Amino acid sequence: MALGSISTLRVIFILGMVVCAAHAGKPAPKGKEEKSDSAAAPSGDAAGSSDISKLGAKGDGKTDCTKAMNDAWAAACGKEGAQTLTVPKGDYLTGPLNFTGPCKGSVTIQLDGNLLGSTDLSQYKGNWIEIEHVDNLVITGKGTLDGQGKKVWDNNKCAQKYDCKILPNSLVLDYVNNGTVSGITLLNAKFFHMNVFQCKGMMIKDVTITAPGDSPNTDGIHIGDSSDVTITGTTIGTGDDCISIGPGSTGINITGVTCGPGHGISVGSLGRYKDEKDVTDINVKDCTLKKTSNGVRIKSYEDAASTLTASKLHYENIAMDDVANPVIIDMKYCPNKICTKNGASKVTIKDVTFKNITGTSSTPEAISLLCSEKLPCSGVTMDNVKVEYKGTNNKTMAVCQNAKGTATGCLKELACF
Repeated sequence: MALGSISTLRVIFILGMVVCAAHAGKPAPKGKEEKSDSAAAPSGDAAGSSDISKLGAKGDGKTDCTKAMNDAWAAACGKEGAQTLTVPKGDYLTGPLNFTGPCKGSVTIQLDGNLLGSTDLSQYKGNWIEIEHVDNLVITGKGTLDGQGKKVWDNNKCAQKYDCKILPNSLVLDYVNNGTVSGITLLNAKFFHMNVFQCKGMMIKDVTITAPGDSPNTDGIHIGDSSDVTITGTTIGTGDDCISIGPGSTGINITGVTCGPGHGISVGSLGRYKDEKDVTDINVKDCTLKKTSNGVRIKSYEDAASTLTASKLHYENIAMDDVANPVIIDMKYCPNKICTKNGASKVTIKDVTFKNITGTSSTPEAISLLCSEKLPCSGVTMDNVKVEYKGTNNKTMAVCQNAKGTATGCLKELACF
């Protein structure tokens, strides 16, 4: 999916078929003396309880458990020390959940059951589960966040226009520091499965994300304006980017990820909106991509509105299995042909390494480096790139435009330099 930053405060990016924006702005966190009401423990006999089954939630998949979830958060967030919000086994239907801090202590959301996102779109002003201004957060368990997106995907019109109405994202983490998401499954999001914005020190591990390959804009994990984020041991199959890394991202480490179906692991798209920040220090290692429409991809708009740089991007030990565009830099990105191509790119792409990229391509063009004539890609290193077209009627090839760098140990057909 293509990304871009709408404001320096909050943004949600849309990539894949088109780019749309969908995040209402909120102020930066204030001091604890101005703590929001949501962090205060609820009154009554259930005060202090953080098990939703003790707050009226019924795991029958039909009863609205929104209030129980919000009350459980208020109880956990309002206490000092280590607290746990428990979702026991069962199916719990909820509308939008807004978990706001700062909290008095650390909070763990123990997801043993399944949360089902209401398909009544009139309930949502924004996202489904939004957690913001929280430090030392843990979300763990063997449960599922089921967005039930199949029932509402027909409402997604973003392939036709930029200013489309955005469907709710499933799990949104805003201004979260030192957080961990582990073990859980995210299923059939209405839009993005997970959006990480303005976060620092995040670990996402052993997570499973699943949606049909033709589901619209169902990115697995999107990262924007965040630093020190690690994604490891995670399996993602969606209808859009498995992982998309947006403007303002730095220190992103992706290891041991299996991607497919989907649009691959992408940096960008970049330059769609004004005031986007640089992307740097991105490391993608030991990953496998299976039957995806792209492998490892960097994309920016030719008519970029921002001046920014993407640098120090490192891809190593990547296995491609029948991938359409295994290695691609696309500085003329234009989803659905609803943008302008005028050659006025302001995005600089430099210091990019592709090392030990092996496997098969479903198209003859195993390598595509489509850089800007005005701002050529520079410092591109290709080391042991050996991806071969699996078909019989054409030969494996590389298409390289305005790219400068070096190639060693690659298939001779793929040596662009």
